[in-house]
Parts: sequence; C-alpha cells; structure tokens
Amino acid sequence: MATFSLPLSQNNLCLRSLSPKRSRFPIPEISCSGKTPGSTRRDQLDVIAYAKSKPLKELQSVALSLLAAWAVTAASPVIAANQRLPPLSTEPNRCEKAFVGNTIGQANGVYDKPIDLRFCDYTNDKSNLKGKSLAAALMSDAKFDGADMSEVVMSKAYAVGASFKDVDFSNAVLDRVNFGKANLEGAIFKNSVLSGSTFDEAKLTDAVFEDTIIGYIDLQKLCTNTTITPDGRATLGCR
Repeated sequence: MATFSLPLSQNNLCLRSLSPKRSRFPIPEISCSGKTPGSTRRDQLDVIAYAKSKPLKELQSVALSLLAAWAVTAASPVIAANQRLPPLSTEPNRCEKAFVGNTIGQANGVYDKPIDLRFCDYTNDKSNLKGKSLAAALMSDAKFDGADMSEVVMSKAYAVGASFKDVDFSNAVLDRVNFGKANLEGAIFKNSVLSGSTFDEAKLTDAVFEDTIIGYIDLQKLCTNTTITPDGRATLGCR
C-alpha cells in the first residue's frame, strides 16, 4: 500500500574505468555525481593532472575506457522537448514490431533500429504487449487504451500525447519515460518503476500508484499534477 521513494536523480551518471591487466598504475574509479561529467573545473584539473603523470600507453588505456563509457551514454536516445522527432517509419507492419520488442540495451535505451509505434492502435490488447521490451520506442499519439502492459520495459520511451487509459502497468519498468500530455486515466502502476519519468500535463485521474517505486525528486514533480485524485496523492505520499 506504500510508495517507495528513493533518493535518485535522473541526471546522475556513473562511469567506471577498469584497470588493464598487469598494469602497475591502477586507473581510479570515477564515482557517481549529480552533476554533468566535466562540469566542474576541479574534475577537469584532476583528469589533466592524472594524464600528465602517466606514460603514453597508460594514457591510451584511460582514453579508451572513458570513450567506451561515453559512447554507451551518447547512444541512449534522450529526446529533448525542442528536438525534432525522426520521420515516421514507412516500414510495412511497423506497428506489429511492438509484439517482438527490442532486446538490445534494454536499460539504456540503446538499439540497432528505433521501434516506431507512433499513431498505432493497440486498444484492448491483452496478450501481445505483456512483458515486452519497448526500450526507447517512439510512442507518441499511439493508443493503448485497456491494454495489458504488465512487466513491460519502456526505458527512455517517448510517449508524449499517447493514450494509456486503463492500461495495466503492473510490475513494469517505466524508467525515464516521457509521458508529457499523455492520457493515463485509470492506469495501474502497481509495483512499477517510475524513476526519472515525466508527466508534464498528463491526465492521471484515478491512476493507481500502489507500491510504486519512484525517486524523491521525481515524486515531488509528480505530485504537482493536479489531476491525481486524493486517494492517489495519499498513496504517493504527496504533501
């Protein structure tokens, strides 16, 4: 019945550099920070000082480790509010791709090709979407009303303006999903992960948030949504 609030930040970034085998100079670990990497002068000076103190071979190992970590982060398709979406896919049966899902880089939203589900209609689908991975899927203006999307993985999905009325999101991973202006009336988020997800101007009337896992800052933002019913606000712990 309670909502678990974790002190998470969607801006956090953890990079870990692994020391090459048989290396005499262990590469230090870069710890998690709420700031953007390289955003502080001190961080930059520490990296420069470390680079100057190591021979070329050691420096190359450091550079490769950092570039690999950066590549994984850069590959994650975070779509900004003012960024243009790619053209609508012209592939035949593109809507059916949701029934297969995306199994590459689920947590980070990394994919070989985007799943374009925009304007697709999955109304009352009770079997084809359950448990699927829709990481980084483009879902704006699609209809999922009454669908069973329990246990679905939607990390970094773009669902602006989509309709999820009475959708069952139980046990789903909805990490860093953009639900801006989406219709989520009556949606069930029981035991689902909502870390980093945004609900700007979304309709959340009668939405169920029982045992929802959400970061503290994300919870504060969610509680500003005036469409959440008193019962929903009590379950979330909104003040």
